[in-house]
Amino acid sequence: MPAAGRVVAEMSTVLVWLAGFSLVIGAVLALSMAVSSVWEKERRAAWFSLGTLVVLLIPFTALLVLDRRGVFDHGTGLVLLTAAALFGGAALVLFTVPTGSNPRALQGTAGSIVGAVARYDEREQVFARNRALRPGSEEYEYFYDTHPQYQRFDDRRRTRGGPIGRPGRIDEPHEGPNVAATLASLALPHDLSTPDKAKPKPHPHLAGKTVPLEPAEATERVAGFARLLGADLVGFTRVDPRWVYSHVGEIFNDNWEDWGRAIDLDHEYAVVFGFEMALDMIGPAPHTPTTIESMHKYADGAYIATQVARFIANMGYSATANHLRHYEVMLVPLAVDAGLGELSRMGYLITKEYGPRIRLGAVTTNLEFEPDDSVDLGIEDFCLNCKKCAEACPSRSIPMDDQILVNGTLRWKLNDESCFGYWGRTGTDCSICMRVCPWSHARTLPHRLVVSAATRNQFARRAVRVMDDVFYGRTPSQRPAPAWADYHRAPSSLEAPRLDD
Repeated sequence: MPAAGRVVAEMSTVLVWLAGFSLVIGAVLALSMAVSSVWEKERRAAWFSLGTLVVLLIPFTALLVLDRRGVFDHGTGLVLLTAAALFGGAALVLFTVPTGSNPRALQGTAGSIVGAVARYDEREQVFARNRALRPGSEEYEYFYDTHPQYQRFDDRRRTRGGPIGRPGRIDEPHEGPNVAATLASLALPHDLSTPDKAKPKPHPHLAGKTVPLEPAEATERVAGFARLLGADLVGFTRVDPRWVYSHVGEIFNDNWEDWGRAIDLDHEYAVVFGFEMALDMIGPAPHTPTTIESMHKYADGAYIATQVARFIANMGYSATANHLRHYEVMLVPLAVDAGLGELSRMGYLITKEYGPRIRLGAVTTNLEFEPDDSVDLGIEDFCLNCKKCAEACPSRSIPMDDQILVNGTLRWKLNDESCFGYWGRTGTDCSICMRVCPWSHARTLPHRLVVSAATRNQFARRAVRVMDDVFYGRTPSQRPAPAWADYHRAPSSLEAPRLDD
């Protein structure tokens, strides 16, 4: 065989092996996606994954047959094989090579600040207004005299049963066990909200003693203790005073003298915790299993935050636990600054590890830590183009538009009143947006690869939304609840229930 012929044959062999290897890798990923989808109880995704596997096996088989017949050794066959290899290589580069970072994200919350930021008054928070303002009380009269724009909505919501209306209403008359489980977990944050637990003093045996700790050791010890207690994510940050509430608005222990008290926090550091919300409990959203899981994770937050605060106090430092029933700081901004994730279109924090399926807790303290860096996961770019949560939101509370200026920060602004109103109609905390978010999938092998590509590459982020629609649907269906939390489903997963407003 002439030298030129040998070169062509060898090149053809190499290209065939590369093409075959690529198809095999694709087939393995499709098979793993099918297995993952079955485990996630995602039937549509499982069938599409198996279909993808078949599609990949057809050209693999054809490749082997044509190679045995020498089609790729010369002429048109070699040209086509070369073109296919170049196309595949270009696609691999297009979707995997880093396309640049978002400098705003790497600055944490400071990257979104474009004007003066006023500290937020907890009394204006929608839950505080509903729970803490008793009609006829001095607090009620004072607040609505100074904030009349809230009164009509709040009075209407108050007559319908409070923050989530009648608990479990969407699943009546079968909601009993799930509401009982929800309220069981809710009791723990309440019990841990008293001053002696939220702002602990050291144990009597340790009073007056201070354990000297360098920032690195303090960070290691506190993070280790938090993870031992069950925290899935732990991050550290300096407390930006702009994310400290200006006044107390939530009252849970008849401490009415605290309502409206100015919050003067002198803690410079915070440790922030994240807790994964179980996929099988979020899958039935907006039904009662989601509320069980929310309260379960809020209870974890209270359990861990109060123990970490006590741990720090026992070492001789001041510490305050922040959880569902005791907040002095806004946790999502602190979590962004602590490097746990980025703020999303739906208003939740999105993390690389669990997407938006998390709940948060924190401890502020004067113990010095080594702060973590903020992260760029590509969330701002992803949410700018995705909009799946906004399309699925039954109350249309999530904006379809671009970010706007809100109190000196550029971000998406959730309509908390319409969102809150929908909660009141269902008797749950909805969580549909969390369920349909493409970042919410279980972190099995194929999803880990997708997340890894999406965090680095803008073209991969565009592809994620398209492929998520293909595999899971533009309006993904509910997943079945675990047997112990079963309920009778409403006719549609995304329709507002036919209930009185």
